[in-house]
Amino acid sequence: MLDKASKASCRVGIDIGGTFTDLVLVTGDGRTLTRKVSSTPDNYAKAITDGLTKFLDDSGLALSDIEEFLHGTTVGSNTILEFKGAHVGLITTQGFRDILEIRNLRMPKLYDLHWDKPIPLVERYMRRTVNERIDAQGKVSTALERADVEKVVRGLLDDKVEGIAVCLINSYVNPEHERMIGEIIEELAPGLPVSLSVDVLPQIKEYERTSTTVINAYIQPIVASYLKSLSDDLGAGGMSAPIRLMQSNGGLTTAEDASRRPVSIVESGPAAGVVGAVRHAADSGHVNLISFDMGGTTAKAAVAEDSKFVLSQQYSVGGGIMISSRLLTGGGYLLGVPAIDVAEVGAGGGSIIWIDKGGSMQIGPESAGADPGPLCYNRGGERPTITDANVLLGYINPEFLVGGELKLDAERSRGYFERLLAKPMGTDVTTAAYGARHIAISNMIRAIKAVSSERGRDPRRFTLFALGGNGALFSCDMARELGITNILVPPSAGLFSAYGLLYADVEHTYTETSTSLLRDIPSDEWNSRWKTLEDKALRQLNEDGFDGSIVDLNRHASMRYKGQTFEIEIPIADGPLKMAAIEAIEAAFGDEHELTYGHRASLEEPLQMCAFKLSGSAAETGKALPGIPERVTSTDTKPRSRQAYFGAEHGWRETPIVARQDLTFERRGPFIIEEYDTTCVVPPDAKAVLDGRGNIAITMDQG
Repeated sequence: MLDKASKASCRVGIDIGGTFTDLVLVTGDGRTLTRKVSSTPDNYAKAITDGLTKFLDDSGLALSDIEEFLHGTTVGSNTILEFKGAHVGLITTQGFRDILEIRNLRMPKLYDLHWDKPIPLVERYMRRTVNERIDAQGKVSTALERADVEKVVRGLLDDKVEGIAVCLINSYVNPEHERMIGEIIEELAPGLPVSLSVDVLPQIKEYERTSTTVINAYIQPIVASYLKSLSDDLGAGGMSAPIRLMQSNGGLTTAEDASRRPVSIVESGPAAGVVGAVRHAADSGHVNLISFDMGGTTAKAAVAEDSKFVLSQQYSVGGGIMISSRLLTGGGYLLGVPAIDVAEVGAGGGSIIWIDKGGSMQIGPESAGADPGPLCYNRGGERPTITDANVLLGYINPEFLVGGELKLDAERSRGYFERLLAKPMGTDVTTAAYGARHIAISNMIRAIKAVSSERGRDPRRFTLFALGGNGALFSCDMARELGITNILVPPSAGLFSAYGLLYADVEHTYTETSTSLLRDIPSDEWNSRWKTLEDKALRQLNEDGFDGSIVDLNRHASMRYKGQTFEIEIPIADGPLKMAAIEAIEAAFGDEHELTYGHRASLEEPLQMCAFKLSGSAAETGKALPGIPERVTSTDTKPRSRQAYFGAEHGWRETPIVARQDLTFERRGPFIIEEYDTTCVVPPDAKAVLDGRGNIAITMDQG
């Protein structure tokens, strides 16, 4: 139980995963409490309201004690993946009706004759055109007629549309016609959700802008309804704290803003884990890291250099999990919004292990999820998973998980493993389980390479930061294969995405497109462009309740060599565009281009500005940050151990089971650290000790 003083400023972070929903609570005096509950895929909000209410009650708290509620949600991405979005229409310029099918001619798999484009989220009969045209300089060449717009809008209303996306050619340089259409829709259908591309993504590139705007319209009613329902349920229980959502770019936003522009929160869960990893690792003295987040459904990897994560300017949802070259894109629904650059593979604890028609073992991407879960959960699952393999190898406690709350049946895993995998492959259960584990490792290594070596970064100079319920189970084997020496496993690694929410700041990003060469931009235009973006950021943060004195503004620019198709984003220092500033920008661009692609052009090659970008962030002053979680420790002080298998070289070894707090001195493996939310395996070729921040610091043998 907590005393009244510690209740004064409780902060809650909640992240929904495919298998578990994670809850972290930080009290006003810095105490950290954690809880893990099963997700409820049929209604994700149920796991939040029921789990949080019980969590608070057990801690002697109430919903009214919460002052800040931070949330990472999968509702946006699931709506796209499950095709459960709103029945929406699209209004575009005459001649551009089929942009969603033409796309940008990118293919996710070269020479695959069986690949089909994703089904457009707006059916063709719901895509209507208006006769208008704005040229590339923003001049109206064909005026928009009101009668034309009214006819199109009435037609969509007759088709029972639940939302409308509007994306006109070149509206990013002149929004006049899109604004007019938005006003007419509001007159004819007050309150109908409308997504204008000039509000969602005012940038060049027609397909990217159209796709992003359509996705916003498609998920907006569902996300808005979810957030309202969640807010109402929590409010009915006595919570008056604002709900803030993690955005894909690593910043927080308000529930109101997320309801208007839900494309910003589609990848909120993976982003939260990276934010937490970067902040916590920096406090522990590690500024260059690869975050490796393995949960129940997927494994995700991201890179941070000098405590700054990398942002991707676009990504796809629903195109399958990419585990090879990042150049092979185009398989899903494209969002042209900033997101932390995360590579993802279908290798989580619940990933299904199966044998293909050629007799080879495969992992995922299908997952057993929370229901029915792995075989050992004994909830009706009948297909082996990675978790079952780890149980059979002795890595996971064969009796229970989550501090005893989830009972396991190891013999059930063994029976199915033998019948479905070992016997068909002519081998024993141990070999089959160990082989499955290393296939998963191979897949996950490809994700790490996608954000490191494929981006010109040598993984050997990074620290591997293992999070997620299964990250620490695999981190040492992953590091060995990649040549990484140092590994960090933070406190409550299995709930670290929820931790990341509590580290994040409120942030908004604004963009203006440009087509000018860097050296041709007049100084007054350079200053006015940034001033416009700064005013937008300050105005929004002021509406969010933040004073300008604690606001941090950061400039970035998307640029390319003249004639290129793709851009690189680099930071831009404050100040006027003088020759020294131009030369510094050109040098920074050249450095990043060489690091990413292995070469750079000469200084005479002109640089083209593609977009001015500004992010404005603000943090609550004096907010309590998460620390080492409090948990009831076992009164059983007897030494424990069990048999665990470490490959042909080491075989089965009697392996000690130790507690994190017992690593006060450097200890050589093998041993296993069992915790409430994760299990860490330290193999024979590694040693580990607890550092000053409560991390398990693992060092792999070199050579």
